[in-house]
Amino acid sequence: MKNQEVKKNPEFLEYVFKLNGDIQLTEAFKSSLKEIDEIDIEQFNRIGLKTYEKGKWTIHKILQHLIDWERIWCFRAIIFARAEGTIPDAHDQEIMAKNSNADERSIEQLINELRTVRQSTILLFASFNEKMLQTNCVFFEYEMPLYTIGLTITAHQIHHFNVIKERYIPLDM
Repeated sequence: MKNQEVKKNPEFLEYVFKLNGDIQLTEAFKSSLKEIDEIDIEQFNRIGLKTYEKGKWTIHKILQHLIDWERIWCFRAIIFARAEGTIPDAHDQEIMAKNSNADERSIEQLINELRTVRQSTILLFASFNEKMLQTNCVFFEYEMPLYTIGLTITAHQIHHFNVIKERYIPLDM
């Protein structure tokens, strides 16, 4: 599938396409799973609950955020794939992070859950046929074909893993 023209919020989707590069959805999922498997758990544990700036999330909360939002994007995908109708209003990531217990969980637990959720996401998108993957999804300020929801999930991970590399890994020095 080629990344097609989008009608609403093209800046968001251009960022998604840029982060993923010129890659097909199945390859994007494989690559994202490989990145999860390559996380240096010991390094993340050494960083612990440190943040690079007051008020920023811990690595624990970033991982929980990835898990939560992947589930939300998969819910959206299934609603569109099954022609169920509309999806509810947007969710607030700050409220969700504040009310998570991510900092009480171990890095190992969070990474295992992220891996499991990603494997489930891969199976979900593999169950969609070509017609479903090309379904036009219109919600909030977005309009995109269904397959780009999958690319949004992988781009979201790339974005946050880049933040971890740039701003959190230096805390381990």
